[in-house]
Amino acid sequence: MSSPDPEAPADRPEAADPAPATPPADAIRKPLLGYRILAWATGIWLIALCYEMVMKYGFNDDSLSWIAVVHGWVYFVYLLFAANLAVKVRWPIGKTIGVLLAGTIPLLGIIVEHFQTKQIKAQFGL
Repeated sequence: MSSPDPEAPADRPEAADPAPATPPADAIRKPLLGYRILAWATGIWLIALCYEMVMKYGFNDDSLSWIAVVHGWVYFVYLLFAANLAVKVRWPIGKTIGVLLAGTIPLLGIIVEHFQTKQIKAQFGL
C-alpha cells in the first residue's frame, strides 16, 4: 500500500487509508427518536383521516374536515424527520423513498418504523 505522502512513515495516521466514517451512536439517537415519534403520530392521524373520510362520504358529515389539515402537516414534518434520519444512517435512495411513502398507508408507517428502528439499533449498537 502506498501512502499519499511518500515521506510519511507508514505508522502515522496520514499514511493509512481513511476508514469509512460511521456516525457515533449519539448522532443517531436523536434523529431516530424524532423519526419514531413522527411515524407514530403520522400513523395515528392517518387512521383519523380514514375515519373522517368514512364520516364525510358515508354519512355526509363535514364536521371533521380539520383532520386532513392536521394530518398533512404532521406528515410533512414526518418527511423531514425521516429524511434527516436517512441522511444520518446513509440509507440508499430506494429505501429512503420507501420509508417516506410508508406514511401514506394506514398502519404501514408504524410497522416500517418498528423494523427500521430494530435494524438501526442493531447496526449502530443503540
